Amino acid sequence: MDESSNYELHTQENWQTLAELLQISNPLFEKTFFLFGYDFSSNSYLIQGEYLSLIDPGNDYTAFMQLLDLGFRLTDIRKIALTHGHHDHVMGTIELFRGYPGHQISGIEIIMHEAGPEQFKELVKELGCQVTEVRGGEKINLSGLEFEVIHTPGHTLDGVSFYHQPTATLFSGDTVMPHAMAEVDRSAGGRMDHYLYALRTLRKREVRHLLPGHGGVAPNLGRMVIDETFEGLIRKEVGLETPWPEAAVTLAQRGLLEEALFCSDRQLTATPESLPSLEMKAFLLHDLGRHQEAVQTFDQLLAHQAGHYPALMGKGSALLALERFGESAAAFDQALKLKPGAKDALISKGLALYLSGKPEEALDIEEFRQGYTENIKQFLAKSSGNLKAGGK
Repeated sequence: MDESSNYELHTQENWQTLAELLQISNPLFEKTFFLFGYDFSSNSYLIQGEYLSLIDPGNDYTAFMQLLDLGFRLTDIRKIALTHGHHDHVMGTIELFRGYPGHQISGIEIIMHEAGPEQFKELVKELGCQVTEVRGGEKINLSGLEFEVIHTPGHTLDGVSFYHQPTATLFSGDTVMPHAMAEVDRSAGGRMDHYLYALRTLRKREVRHLLPGHGGVAPNLGRMVIDETFEGLIRKEVGLETPWPEAAVTLAQRGLLEEALFCSDRQLTATPESLPSLEMKAFLLHDLGRHQEAVQTFDQLLAHQAGHYPALMGKGSALLALERFGESAAAFDQALKLKPGAKDALISKGLALYLSGKPEEALDIEEFRQGYTENIKQFLAKSSGNLKAGGK
């Protein structure tokens, strides 16, 4: 993770609305109280509405004493959503049932991942709670606001984040934290490959505001913090001193294409003229199915090296995937000018012509015709075998 990143994080010692703390007005922030977690307790978030909801009640009994001082009734807490099952995030749930005279709490719905600690689930059920198990992808309602549950394993197997789409706000637990990165807890099912998966998932979302499980909240910096965490995980995978181009190759060989693309982008940010990184990026985009971006990147590369045979072949293949068959055939023609008779270019051109509705021209290309005939033979042989097996 880039330790030089310098941005302001917001903390405070008592419960305070996010709107007051951050001077940002939106319905979620106006209804959400934040308590910074100290020592062995996580950050906690209380959402107001027709009832109260908690996201990660932490592990500090004084937290609820402060709520009483603010005039809240603990009996109004109806839902508790947990980002994962570590004690510093969940044990405050138990504190709600201990020794608050006049507050007979019951019937709370606990929302947590199905892989969460079984012992904790049994304990809260004995206290009269309803446990709602989620897997990711569900929509949940907390105090009148809708959140999407995103499965974000890695730190633990049961990690989830809660995403409020209207404000692009993410309650990220320990998956993403400013200036810090959670360790993989193998005893709780944590795995590095799962962690990378979680970050890939989050990077596909618009995340503007980040509300983490530890550290200060980070308004307007969500994507930056997510990218820093992703970078930190990649550095752990390839080594802190590994240059970005070498890291991209290593990760691509492991099948970690998104991570390899990230490394290529990092190198291009530092040295935009790096043609090997531009080539790597173009092929990675193509392999990831991002064909339009791949075509644009191949064009950037060809603007520097018009006679780049692999780039012309890659561009033609990406155009083929986009069903822009005429342009695809033209790209393969350019490749054939560089390498007349190249079998891969001839077959690819034949395919582009065939799919564009020009089968006669396609079959005039001997290399394509041979491949086409062989495919027909294989299809007929397979069909004949299936018929015999069916007794016909």
